[in-house]
Amino acid sequence: MVTTNPSAEWPLYEVFVRGKRGLNHVHVGSLHAADDDMAVRHARDVYTRRNEGVSIWVVKAVDVTASSPDEKDPMFAPSGDKVYRHPTFYDIPDDVPHM
Repeated sequence: MVTTNPSAEWPLYEVFVRGKRGLNHVHVGSLHAADDDMAVRHARDVYTRRNEGVSIWVVKAVDVTASSPDEKDPMFAPSGDKVYRHPTFYDIPDDVPHM
């Protein structure tokens, strides 16, 4: 009798969790699921066991587009000459949150 592993046929999802004290979602891992709803439920069970999350994002891995680390120099070099993009010229008041 040949058995197949259903999770091997399910799509791979990338999981991002926003912690209670965080402002952004952080990649925490990957999992296989049959559909989006199952991916969210499994991500909750696997990656937020201790109630550390307030929000979960799941994205099918095939839908993620990323730059290659090998292309980091040509990809990010153009921003080096745009010093106005760096907040070094601005005084940020102490009462401005999350800076």
